[in-house]
Amino acid sequence: MKTVDDQVILVTGATDGLGKQVALNLSLRGATVLLHGRNREKGEATLQEIRERTGSQKLMYYNADFSSFDEVRRISGQIQAEQERLDVLINNAGMGAGMRHSQREKSRDGHELRFAVNYLATFLLTHSLLPLLLRSTPARIINVASIGQQPLDFDNVMLEEGYDGLRAYRQSKLAQVMFTFDLSEELAKTGITVNCLHPATLMNTKMVFDTDYFGGIMSTVEEGANAVEYLATSPELDSVTGEYFNGKQRAEASSQAYDREVRQRLRILSEQLSGVK
Repeated sequence: MKTVDDQVILVTGATDGLGKQVALNLSLRGATVLLHGRNREKGEATLQEIRERTGSQKLMYYNADFSSFDEVRRISGQIQAEQERLDVLINNAGMGAGMRHSQREKSRDGHELRFAVNYLATFLLTHSLLPLLLRSTPARIINVASIGQQPLDFDNVMLEEGYDGLRAYRQSKLAQVMFTFDLSEELAKTGITVNCLHPATLMNTKMVFDTDYFGGIMSTVEEGANAVEYLATSPELDSVTGEYFNGKQRAEASSQAYDREVRQRLRILSEQLSGVK
């Protein structure tokens, strides 16, 4: 990999919490950081804050609501039109479990909201940006997943029956892990590595504060950001691909992630729902 100060890195969900800390850390190290968010006012404020704290002008903001496939496609097209290369894609954007008694919600495209935002948007954005990543090799894709993983029931993926926010969150995160394993095999020998991680447990983020499923904070965004940064930039991982990490340590994901038939079934479903060919 190039040195960090010569890299272009996209961080989705970069206007708050973990993503914001990752963007700040990478900017401090001299990277060109592309920040994504869904609220333009908040995004511009974040951009200005990081500029003031780092003195870096190598920052750009891209606005898109990942509950809409059209907006995912639009931001991908915009990035490819404006950037000559993309060295690292950090898929961090997502939403948490919500409150215990929250009702099931739909994305703009009619899919269960957490599955759509946390997983399907990542699937679509990554595939859309592959041409740019391939022109930038060696490159890395990092998917921010979670240790909280729940097997997918393909007869009820959209949780139209027995909806529960924590289940919705956990199955979307396992889907991200399965996508990581699948894509790493697809991109073998292309110069692009694909890994995923559980950055840290119950960080002090809005996602954790805005749920009543858990008892409280157990770690910090700084701890989680250090793990993400390690996967994104460490020379030790230049040839490592298709791995799940807990923090900075390789770990075992839920058993369903290692089932090739299940992963193929998820890939076919994801292609159908997102329009990826």
